[in-house]
Amino acid sequence: MQSCLSGRSANNYFITMRKIDFMKGLISISIIFFAVICISSCYNDKYDKLYPATTTTTTCDTSGTVSYKNDILSIVSTNCYSPGNGCHDAAGAQTSGYDYTTYTALAGNAADGSLVTDINFTPTRGHNNMPKNGTQLPACDIEKITRWVNEGYPDN
Repeated sequence: MQSCLSGRSANNYFITMRKIDFMKGLISISIIFFAVICISSCYNDKYDKLYPATTTTTTCDTSGTVSYKNDILSIVSTNCYSPGNGCHDAAGAQTSGYDYTTYTALAGNAADGSLVTDINFTPTRGHNNMPKNGTQLPACDIEKITRWVNEGYPDN
């Protein structure tokens, strides 16, 4: 019985088949390798757990009574009439019209609503953003002053 393939062509056939089998194996291994890489690269970590915030946050406690002497006076003295600022001290009052070194003048602006609108950068009736030509007060300070005004701006 004679084979359909001659010796030389049979040898080429088997070499070709081996190459095809090798390529199939190589492709299979490559697919498995990439599948493993893809699956292992998937994870479900939370961003905030991997990269915790480095900034510290402070809370603004206005749960109790906001006090003029303990809360408001320090904010006003630092931002409105501190040395070198002087917009609302006795000397600056000649230009600004308001001396916030006393409770009376501050209470007057609290009563007409201009204190709250000015520090929220929404001034009305010819007033200016406060602090004038400066950055807005921290949100906590604005919240304390607003609460103090809403509570009737007591002299406590």
